[in-house]
Amino acid sequence: MSTAYYRGSGIDADDQGQSLGEKILQLPGGLILLVVALAGVGVAMLYSAANGSMEPWASRHIARFAVGFAIMIGVALVDLRIWLRIAYPFYFITFGLLIAVEVIGQVGMGAQRWINLGFFNLQPSELMKIALVLALARYFHVPTLDDVYRVRTLILPIILIVAPVALVMSQPDLGTAVMLLFVGAAIFFVVGVRWWKFALVLALGLAAVPIAWQFLRDYQKARVLTFINPESDPLGTGYHILQSKIALGSGGLFGKGFLQGTQSHLNFLPEMQTDFIFTMLAEEFGLIGGVGLILLFLLLVAYGVVIALRCRNHFGRILALGLTANLYFYVFINTAMVMGLIPVVGVPLPLVSYGGTVMMTIMFSLGLIMSVYIHRDTRISRRAPSAQL
Repeated sequence: MSTAYYRGSGIDADDQGQSLGEKILQLPGGLILLVVALAGVGVAMLYSAANGSMEPWASRHIARFAVGFAIMIGVALVDLRIWLRIAYPFYFITFGLLIAVEVIGQVGMGAQRWINLGFFNLQPSELMKIALVLALARYFHVPTLDDVYRVRTLILPIILIVAPVALVMSQPDLGTAVMLLFVGAAIFFVVGVRWWKFALVLALGLAAVPIAWQFLRDYQKARVLTFINPESDPLGTGYHILQSKIALGSGGLFGKGFLQGTQSHLNFLPEMQTDFIFTMLAEEFGLIGGVGLILLFLLLVAYGVVIALRCRNHFGRILALGLTANLYFYVFINTAMVMGLIPVVGVPLPLVSYGGTVMMTIMFSLGLIMSVYIHRDTRISRRAPSAQL
């Protein structure tokens, strides 16, 4: 094992000198099988959503997963120190794309969230979920625990979180903005920020609710009011969540059977290929199917946590835990949303829901987690100041 120094980065590290073949052999097979299984569930449910047809969703889901799978493996094989080195540039490029959305973004369903690349509609706010974790992991790689206790150490990471959240809110995309806040808070917790600071921010946030309410769009206010009382407008704003609850309940313990869901196949259930795909699965496979899918996701989260705990460098630990927290929030918000436990905020179910950017973002995240696993024994010095980058 030899010591390498990264020119211009100020980062010295022990270079394991792993060959490409050795890295490929270290790919976590169990995690890959789990990812394939979850994507397979997505294909089956999209096939069902199209009434037993691969078109228009299932076939595209397979194609996107194939591309995403190649991206995941490619990302996993890249040296973890390279991800550390490009963390800030990746963040600022993504932030620039968020600004570009304000100027040249495409408008769809009342929101301006996408950039048309000709062959693909890019949603930069999804990329920001990765960029934010990378940037925060890079930042908190250097400070000690005593440094983290100081308020001034937290000023820059707070700016890194709040700036994209403000842009995403303006698109508007409340669900993604909330996820960025949650992921940022999770990383703050992981690096040891004291509890009283979370309590202070929470108190300030609650105090600011009346002010924030004034800036919400009418449909966002309607979602919150519908969450409080869905029966107030059963054929209007409350229609989605009421139909979702009916479908969930009608599935019973074992479900109505594959392709036999009445709420979904009679078109009572809206957006069943994206946000409400968990509802359709629960209608067709019942409580057993729904719990089984959640257990698969929990296993995915457990993989991420174990990989983080086994990593010997601080950057890798924060990165894996941050990305795992992001996956967890995806699943929690989507399933809680369709059950009526939180307002509907438009968050898809990873690897299962139909959506191009989300699929690529999730596969990229999983590739980074695998990179942490492959380079778990790589030691990266924490002495390098940010100014040397």
